[in-house]
Amino acid sequence: MSTSMSAPAPTPVPLTSFALLRQHHSQLIRLGVASHAAHARRLLSFLARDPDSHFPYASRLLAHHPDPHPALFNPLFSALPTRHAARLLALMLSLPLRPDHFTFPQILPSAQPLHLVAQLHALLLKLGFHAHTQSLNALLAAYLANARPDLASRVFRGGGGALDVVSWTTMVGGLLKLGLFDDARVLFDGMPERNLVSWNAMMSGYVKACRFLDALEVFDEMRARGVDGNVFVAATAVVACTGAGALARGREVHRWVEQSGIQMDEKLATAVVDMYCKCGCVEEAWRVFEALPLAAKGLTTWNCMIGGFAVHGRGEDALKLFGRMEREGVAPDDVTLVNVLTACAHAGMLSEGRHYFNYVPQRYGIEPKMEHYGCMVDLYGRAGRLEEAKKVIQDMPMEPDVGVLGALFGASKIHGDVDLGEAIGWRVIELDPQNSGRYVLLANLLATAGRWEDVARVRRLMDERNVSKEAGRSVIEVQGEVCEFQCGGLCHPRAEEVYAMARDMMREIRAEGYVPDTRDVLHAIAEEEKETPLLYHSEKLAIAFGLLHTRPGDTMRITKNLRVCRDCHEATKFVSRVFERQIVVRDRNRFHHFKDGQCSCKDYW
Repeated sequence: MSTSMSAPAPTPVPLTSFALLRQHHSQLIRLGVASHAAHARRLLSFLARDPDSHFPYASRLLAHHPDPHPALFNPLFSALPTRHAARLLALMLSLPLRPDHFTFPQILPSAQPLHLVAQLHALLLKLGFHAHTQSLNALLAAYLANARPDLASRVFRGGGGALDVVSWTTMVGGLLKLGLFDDARVLFDGMPERNLVSWNAMMSGYVKACRFLDALEVFDEMRARGVDGNVFVAATAVVACTGAGALARGREVHRWVEQSGIQMDEKLATAVVDMYCKCGCVEEAWRVFEALPLAAKGLTTWNCMIGGFAVHGRGEDALKLFGRMEREGVAPDDVTLVNVLTACAHAGMLSEGRHYFNYVPQRYGIEPKMEHYGCMVDLYGRAGRLEEAKKVIQDMPMEPDVGVLGALFGASKIHGDVDLGEAIGWRVIELDPQNSGRYVLLANLLATAGRWEDVARVRRLMDERNVSKEAGRSVIEVQGEVCEFQCGGLCHPRAEEVYAMARDMMREIRAEGYVPDTRDVLHAIAEEEKETPLLYHSEKLAIAFGLLHTRPGDTMRITKNLRVCRDCHEATKFVSRVFERQIVVRDRNRFHHFKDGQCSCKDYW
């Protein structure tokens, strides 16, 4: 008596090439097991990696499968580009094979263009999936991804009992991405049920739009309702505090994380370290970094801490930390190199900057990019080595962008090289014609040389191009409240009191030896008249407000949107000594820590 036994399935081999796949497929066919679902899915998964080359083969495999099933097709829909997914669906329908509940959720979210979404919508209705929640949610996502909130809203309103918390969250998130913040907030406030994904969607939408205080308002509402957060909500809240420059709120959120027992992962750890660095508390950032478990200390966290030391002018600490990072076996990336070079530039560490610019690419195979060359131009430029900065630009393997040229332009202004600055300045303006700061820098440079006709020419060009000068703004956090001041104007309930304090402040520091630096005031007028505009710089108004709300020994933290000017820098040094305050200023480029009449930058910025 004979018994029939099925041939054993071949041992799976790594599919590393199309030729190997075809060989393996042939072996499966010979053994009669090619139709087994596990083998077919494995072959199709490899073919989906390069659909442009392998889609015909995948189509034949599916078309000739003896027992086709939606489970073979569905995983491919999300892996394939839209055009191939549509062709695959057409093949599926031609077999004929009816889609199941998993088909539309796979194919719809990434469907483009709009007419394809409409066709899929029609098919969904025809097949009776309009009441299937996951299919409905995928349809909402598709219309929102195609920037048609009107059609998404129509589907949403007709969803009835098929809607769930994911449906509402999909709508809220989609509207936020389209910039429809008020509509998203109305929908969010009307949600019958919210989960942590919903709360985080609303918060992160605000954060991405730089509406940081709105994000914190949502976070406060979540906590007031007794909702326990998670690591994602915590990271978003911390980033909102960073953007708002709200140190007190950041500390509060950090305490909440610790008290809630939320485990720090790399993303949250990096956000907390970054928050303290950018809010001017690099020592607190360092304490957090040192206390992190190894699992939460990824490359981004190392980069963040090195970058924090860099912008605070603590170049030696940044380089020591980089050395420790190497010893612990963490390989740097191009961001690490940027931060190391920035640390050298801000601290005037010229030879160290040269060393790391050569060492890191050679040791770790990192190809220097535009931003690395920009750092080197900045390094030489700040040190007054303008010829060497020019040589870096000349030797670059790519055309310098506006950032690289801008670094040389700024250096020529700092060191008074009018000829070089003018030549580079006009070039930078043409590359970045809507950036008001470029025009202002060139006008300031020309004004220092008394070339008022050329200053007027720059101003006319700004008018012709409708470029408005960016107003200086300074933000200060006092007693948990964030207040903003703008150069030349003050809309505040205590405006008169702030102006009076600013005048008294300037009078007292003048008595102690402060002399206004009027070199950047763009008027061919008497020196006495030039001093008046300096009084109303946003940083001075913020400091005056801070003096009204702090006591000797307290610390004031100010965030500026522009680079601190020479006069404000000098005045703040005097204020720190005369009024016995520590003043931490975060400008566009770096931090300045003022104490006892000195600045952490040692006047090198």
